[in-house]
Amino acid sequence: MRLPWLGNSRKASRQPSSNDIYHTEITADVPVPERDESVRFFSRKVVRPGKLRRFTNRDPRESLLSCFYLGVAAMLPVSWWSPICGWVSRLRRKRHFRKEFARYDVAVKAVLGNTVDTKSMFEAQLAAVHRRRLTLAAHLVAGWRWSPAIRLEGLEALQQALRNGRGAIVWCDQFTAQTIMGKRALHQAGIDAHQVSARYHGFSPSKFGLRVINPPLVRLENRFLKSRIIFERTDAYQVTTRIQKVLKANGLVLMTNTVYAGSAFTETAMGERGWTHLASAPANFAARAGAVLFHMATIETAPFREYRAIVKELSATPGAPASPAKDMTGKNLVVQAGFILSKRDRMLETLKLCPEQMMAWSSAVRLTEQPAEAAIGNDEA
Repeated sequence: MRLPWLGNSRKASRQPSSNDIYHTEITADVPVPERDESVRFFSRKVVRPGKLRRFTNRDPRESLLSCFYLGVAAMLPVSWWSPICGWVSRLRRKRHFRKEFARYDVAVKAVLGNTVDTKSMFEAQLAAVHRRRLTLAAHLVAGWRWSPAIRLEGLEALQQALRNGRGAIVWCDQFTAQTIMGKRALHQAGIDAHQVSARYHGFSPSKFGLRVINPPLVRLENRFLKSRIIFERTDAYQVTTRIQKVLKANGLVLMTNTVYAGSAFTETAMGERGWTHLASAPANFAARAGAVLFHMATIETAPFREYRAIVKELSATPGAPASPAKDMTGKNLVVQAGFILSKRDRMLETLKLCPEQMMAWSSAVRLTEQPAEAAIGNDEA
């Protein structure tokens, strides 16, 4: 019940829509004859920069959860961890269903079909997100009591790409285990990776979150990385130059499939009748620099005990496993479109294995047909 002296909430009126924040334009519709499909390319400019808040409503909750899961990881046996995450995820389940389920239901059924049980899947996703939080706490305090098994598939192809001397780009999906366990899998295999990351990477987008809540996650990930390349909209040239230097030095760059940090992205059909938005930067760098492009997804097969990291090479042309010769004349949109469709196919394959672990779903309708709505900001990396 809302207390009468608090008045009506002003949150809806101060929450800007995506149309208020961004000016988005279609730059190209690129057909891919080999697949009888096309990829739509967009450019986006910020017209109303958001103001970074000191605190958000979620900061106290995230702080409390962090302390709670540190205690769970430090004192309770591993066999209790997953049930506890499931119990905690049910505390705010009604609110999540009221505010988020309708859109989730439409998006999932557009990709996987009307026969999926989206209610059970949504409940499982809430629990998986809490397991992600506890995974961070386990790395910080559990020590020798916790030693999960991580199976990395596709390591030979990745090592061969690095032996070829032109560097590699690993395009990661937003599964709940990817952020930490995916980086750990590469590190344990002896792969030195450079992560392209948003400045406000973590659980909170506020100043308080940047200084207090997010640093433990960033420091943990940095254990498994050679370096972190911070992406800033106002400094895109410097970021691009640094990525190119890493690739020229035969390094490996990790990029997460988030379309909200960059100024360009793409749209393509997905699954039964859905549409998905994919970042264009990984395909752009692969097309221009000649680096080998890989898909990566990390999933839980047994919560807190077994993980599976899947790495597969992407191809701009069906049936051609190798990356094309580098394009020094500019952006090769045809090659990029081929890479993007290949990425879409690999992502859909993994998505069908464990859809409840996917954190980011797109839409059942095309971007140009969507009504104005609050902007989504998911800059996980």
